[in-house]
Amino acid sequence: MKRAAVLGVLFVLALLCAGKSPCAAEQWQGIDEAVVQKIAKEHGREAKRPLIDSGEGDLQLFAFLMAGAIGGFAAGYYWRVLLEGKKKGDGGS
Repeated sequence: MKRAAVLGVLFVLALLCAGKSPCAAEQWQGIDEAVVQKIAKEHGREAKRPLIDSGEGDLQLFAFLMAGAIGGFAAGYYWRVLLEGKKKGDGGS
């Protein structure tokens, strides 16, 4: 009973927050729109397309996640090899 009430309240809050998100997007502009583009237009420069266009959305976050995962795996693997190499070198000499 409590669980259903808590889930119901969370569901209602999620719906309320979802309804306000378009207003929040207009109210809070990013640094690019608020500052950089404004100053560029004042000086007669227009925005150019990026050299590598990843589009909008989660593609950049996914690429960052994958780079971190691969880098973490490599760092962890070579750290293990480094520690094992020191142990083997000390015993063999």
